[in-house]
Amino acid sequence: MILFSRCSLALACLMLWTTSAAVAATLDVSGVKLQDTINLRGSPVVLNGAGVRYKAIFKVYVAALYLEKKVDTPEEVGSLAGKKRIAVTMLRDIDANELGKLFVRGISDNAPKSEFAKLIPGLTKTGEIFASIKKLSTGDEFTIDYVPGVGTSFWVKGVQLLTPVTEPEYFNAVMRIWLGPNPADWKLKDAMLGKPS
Repeated sequence: MILFSRCSLALACLMLWTTSAAVAATLDVSGVKLQDTINLRGSPVVLNGAGVRYKAIFKVYVAALYLEKKVDTPEEVGSLAGKKRIAVTMLRDIDANELGKLFVRGISDNAPKSEFAKLIPGLTKTGEIFASIKKLSTGDEFTIDYVPGVGTSFWVKGVQLLTPVTEPEYFNAVMRIWLGPNPADWKLKDAMLGKPS
């Protein structure tokens, strides 16, 4: 009887610890659950930071940045050579073509002039990608993944769209939409860099 009680107590403690670990491993941002660590093409990447993109008073999407290690400046994000992911989960319905135009403008507004010519193929593909989606609905997720030797890939609801953009400068150009000198949302920039609000 005592042995059974000890086993039951040990099992209960293990279940409590496992549940606590699972809770600690996720972050809730406006109802979007984000894992602290995810697998990106066979390697773990960690959640660097996440936040909400606002347009006026409206929540548009949650954006999260995953890297091989945590950093807190845009320069450090850009200089990391490993795998990276930007995950975007929609908080409202939006015309994907309109979002694509905002992406292209965000890249253009933050790209150094010396880099811009190299980005033209990627900008063209960005427009094609969003034109092919048509619409993004509340709850839809798309990710932008950078894998060394492969390039930058766009995935919508787990499906890869078109072939990767191979220019190495392209992911950093996309990243600057949120982390550049003219970010889409200053509070979101700080949140993706893991800075307290």
